[in-house]
Amino acid sequence: MNSVKPLISPLAWYKGRGAITHLPGRFEVDQREPFDDGWPSDDTPAPSLRTEVFSERAKSILTHNTSPDLPFNVSLNPYRGCEHGCIYCFARPTHSYLGLSPGLDFESRLYAKINAPQLLERELARPAYRPQRIALGVNTDAYQPIERELRITRRILEVLHACAHPVGLITKSSLIERDIDLLAPMAERQQAMVAITITTLDAALARILEPRAAAPERRLRTVRTLAAAGIPVAVSIAPVIPFVTEPELERVLEACASAGATSAHYIVLRLPWEVAPLFRQWLEAHFPDRAQRVMNRVQEMHGGKEYNAEFGQRMKGKGLWANLLRQRFATAARRLGLNGRQFEQLDSSRFIRPVIKPSAHGDSSQLSLFDQDFNMVIIRLARGGAKKRPFYNIVVTDSRNRRDGRFIERIGFYNPLQTKGESLRLSQERLAYWQGTGAQLSAAVARLAVQAAKQVVA
Repeated sequence: MNSVKPLISPLAWYKGRGAITHLPGRFEVDQREPFDDGWPSDDTPAPSLRTEVFSERAKSILTHNTSPDLPFNVSLNPYRGCEHGCIYCFARPTHSYLGLSPGLDFESRLYAKINAPQLLERELARPAYRPQRIALGVNTDAYQPIERELRITRRILEVLHACAHPVGLITKSSLIERDIDLLAPMAERQQAMVAITITTLDAALARILEPRAAAPERRLRTVRTLAAAGIPVAVSIAPVIPFVTEPELERVLEACASAGATSAHYIVLRLPWEVAPLFRQWLEAHFPDRAQRVMNRVQEMHGGKEYNAEFGQRMKGKGLWANLLRQRFATAARRLGLNGRQFEQLDSSRFIRPVIKPSAHGDSSQLSLFDQDFNMVIIRLARGGAKKRPFYNIVVTDSRNRRDGRFIERIGFYNPLQTKGESLRLSQERLAYWQGTGAQLSAAVARLAVQAAKQVVA
């Protein structure tokens, strides 16, 4: 391994940031590198780097994967970039696709998917959609500091809560405690669980490793708070960094078990693409005495490379040291009772498909079940069948005009040739659906359907 020295004076590092430089992305034609010219700069104050947030209107919101290494197939990330600034973050290379640095830009130039809740509503409303657990905040933390004001994650959870859709979250932030009012009832229905990432118990190490994430003790307190609310909590020790966080493995597990965690997993350090040089810079800056040992051990676990993307190997590594780490973790987790796999036990059988209701501005991504005004939900009877033996579908549209109205939902049918007691027949399945979306909507739909049927009878 070629040693990568700190490129700038320690006093010039950006305070509260994980990366040291604006390392160019791998697609950039021009590569620029700062260098230390040897002149003393002790009188240079540490620079500050302001966080910029850009609004993004995403075209899609759910990401699908077929990886055998992951316990989920669908994920959702409300933000691109992450202010937590974890130096080891595997998502850093994604900023290269934006023409930005995976280094400091990744943690200071953030993109908020402001239409994420609406896109999720639209996706769940598709007739072809089949519910399965959604992993929220896998690439970038859904509860990073800008969420406090933007509340995108909160609104996503409101959608999932109303639709009885299972969700698993992973975070380093105590801000998740804000949403216990949504997560607790979902957990009671086996539709929610949370994983808290704790890599170290050393607050000083955490400040340079994960500079803007919650302190380790604060995360343990979050574990206690969530567990006390009846929410299943797992601990994620990710990544395990040889000779840096690895010696604490058993202590971290013990602290999390004492706080109320019921399951645990770990991932070894991964260094894809630009993460490798960024991490080497960080090592040389903060741990020059052991930087070479750390990288040698990382390469040993990944078959002689800094990163091995092979399924079955990339998360746990391979070789002697990886096997010893696996045994250490298994022994400690078994002793502490941290063997649960709640994420795979989430219940999707109670899913309630939402109905999209267009707004006054023609935006069809708003859902009626989150709106108290049902004036735009029109019940009409669409004639079908033979001329002498007609029947009428009771459908929900956004207009009384058959040609202009956009079909939303068929909730039953009316047959004037049937007996009076059978004249209005709403299927039990659809009635259960409407009742599940809220009493007001159920009452409004039922009332309008009956009125429409009576008009035909009259």
